[in-house]
Amino acid sequence: MRRRDLLLAGGAAAFSISTWPWESLHAEEQPKRRVLMFTRSAGYEHAAIRRTNGELGPAEKVFTSLGKKHNFEVVATKDGRIFDDDIDKFDAFLFYTTGILTQEKKGEEPPMSAEGKKKFLDAIASGKGFVATHSGADTFHSPGHDKARYENQKVLDPYIEMLGGEFISHGPQQEARMVVASPNFPGIKDLGKGFKLKDEWYSLKNFADDLHVVLVQDTQGMQGKDYQRPPYPATWARPHHDGRVFYTSMGHREDVWTNPVFQQVLLGGLRWSTGDVDADVSPNLSGVAPEARVLPKA
Repeated sequence: MRRRDLLLAGGAAAFSISTWPWESLHAEEQPKRRVLMFTRSAGYEHAAIRRTNGELGPAEKVFTSLGKKHNFEVVATKDGRIFDDDIDKFDAFLFYTTGILTQEKKGEEPPMSAEGKKKFLDAIASGKGFVATHSGADTFHSPGHDKARYENQKVLDPYIEMLGGEFISHGPQQEARMVVASPNFPGIKDLGKGFKLKDEWYSLKNFADDLHVVLVQDTQGMQGKDYQRPPYPATWARPHHDGRVFYTSMGHREDVWTNPVFQQVLLGGLRWSTGDVDADVSPNLSGVAPEARVLPKA
């Protein structure tokens, strides 16, 4: 059976990421990047980032290991005060976060300050790379989000404006199909027309007009009212002023972080966000997911 057929059958775990070709320079020929992985949860804390006995969470361990293999340094923290320090030393930021990160949460690490949030957003606008996984879209919600959860909103939180989309809800974990919308984007070339993966899938809204959609959520046959809607973006890239932003809804489950398909997509997005590889990120939302703004009923 060919690799593409195995991917479509959900057998991607049979392949090692080290066997997959890289679109540009080999990792050892690229400048070594420094990435801040921020995993504070002001809301629900996912098991993939939960720390036990002071050890890094599963996703933090995987991403740190990927850094060692692919020539980038990872600093993982849940302490929001880091954004009050010198963040210019980081080339990119990866968020696996939840909730209003400037709010206190009893027993949790200190929050990001309002000044730290502005400093972070200014850093992205000035040219830093940004990557968010899964609940990075369930972070810093727009005003009135709870009441307008199933509506596309005009007034957005600055973080959501930067990200390009916002969490609505999710249904039961299930196997679902990701349809490739941008086959030439870094990390996507080997995925054929799409693949299947079991995860907790987010229903999303408030999509930016300039999204370059990389993967589309195929909602046909999915269980739960959250997915009773036309296909919509699940992974995308977009420029944000001088910065580069990449988001994927994948990453809830711990085993997804060890899946080579997810790792390939994540690394492709990271390399693009830091400028190590280039890609055509022209807006394509209207072409690949024309009814993305049709939302499920409350």
